[in-house]
Amino acid sequence: MSDTRNDLPLGFSAGAAAAGFKKAGRDDLGLIVSDRPAVLAGLFTTNAFKAAPVQVCQQTLREYGTCRAVLANSGQANACTGDEGLENCLETRRMVAALTGLAPHEIMPMSTGVIGDQLKMDRWREAVPSLVESLGSRDAEGFTRAFMTTDAFPKFASITVPLSGGTVRLTGMAKGAGMICPNMATMLAVMLTDADVDRETWQAMFARAVDKTFNRVSVDGDTSTNDTILGLANGASGIRAEGEDAALLEKGLTDILGQISYMLVKDGEGASKVMHITVSGAASDEDACRIARTVGHSQLVKTAIYGQDANWGRIVAAVGRSGAQVDPSRVRLMLCSIERFRDGQPVNGDKEAELSELLKATDIPVEIHMGLGDGCYDLRASDLGHEYVSLNADYRS
Repeated sequence: MSDTRNDLPLGFSAGAAAAGFKKAGRDDLGLIVSDRPAVLAGLFTTNAFKAAPVQVCQQTLREYGTCRAVLANSGQANACTGDEGLENCLETRRMVAALTGLAPHEIMPMSTGVIGDQLKMDRWREAVPSLVESLGSRDAEGFTRAFMTTDAFPKFASITVPLSGGTVRLTGMAKGAGMICPNMATMLAVMLTDADVDRETWQAMFARAVDKTFNRVSVDGDTSTNDTILGLANGASGIRAEGEDAALLEKGLTDILGQISYMLVKDGEGASKVMHITVSGAASDEDACRIARTVGHSQLVKTAIYGQDANWGRIVAAVGRSGAQVDPSRVRLMLCSIERFRDGQPVNGDKEAELSELLKATDIPVEIHMGLGDGCYDLRASDLGHEYVSLNADYRS
């Protein structure tokens, strides 16, 4: 596998338009169209309050399993908007379908923004013709910028994967900086490939790849009403992925989703660091997950890391309240590869100055060994800085 310029796989084109949903003069409406039906995979928020576009996507996935387009907007989440919000979502699909020749059910909608606001349908009507006319004028970055909200930078990546029949491309695009704790935050993502893969295989590999990547990141522990990640495989390369080739495609898919999910944490609202939390030796994988998430979501741990304070006691305390099986005499903690806790007591107390220097880095390793079994889990989590409060206190201003 090799990195390439960040463009789209064969058969896909992208466009964007400025509708003025929140700020004038910036693209806030994006469209990707495949020149042929694409096998569809999808995973969605576990939040009980599912936004209208989430409901529509889930129904389309169940009933059809293929699509031709992804329609994304920022500035309006269309969540908790009742029957009117659902009808508006369906109407946006009909608008685009009328100008592209697609069937409405072939268009997958995605929205992000403030919960509770109805879509500004007059601005949709004004912008959709320009959006359709722009098809082919945007690349992966251009589409990604159209659904950014508080993101500091666009999150996209592209790789090629050599298979036995030739090379296929994978391109991923995502937005998200706050309300990030996917459990398939406000997180939207689209993955495209020109590989030819059957529906069941694509959905299964997609679910496994997401579980190893997007489901193992957290900015603030909040799971959004709109979390959606879609995968479109249109087969335009003519190269079939099955057997060993399917395994290679899945590895490439996991790699690129790993790259993009890391970008989400790195760009966490007000964040300056990424904690790489690794739990091993737990009584079970479930316990390891509980421990990693309790540490990663702890505001005391996050603020200590932000302040470059090697306060390992906050990490140990989080382990102890995680609800997992814990024997304090067996727990070992490594912070930035320096052991600080073992056999129920602190060690290497003379390393404080060295740790303070290491904590200036962007990526902070936190290794926790429980000494109880084979359970393991890893999680990427951001720190918590002043800017997070500022951004979210003024989010609707």
